Amino acid sequence: MFELTGRKALVTGASGGIGEAIARVLHSQGAIVGLHGTRVEKLEALAGELGDRVK
Repeated sequence: MFELTGRKALVTGASGGIGEAIARVLHSQGAIVGLHGTRVEKLEALAGELGDRVK
């Protein structure tokens, strides 16, 4: 795919579905990912799962 190391991405709708999947892919490609969504518990769980490079 793309090399995104050091790049920043803001993903809206990251608390589920397509937004969550996009956040996972961007993170796996090295991006610093900002998560935004309506379900705080899901966002916190995703951030904990992804670990580093999550804002």
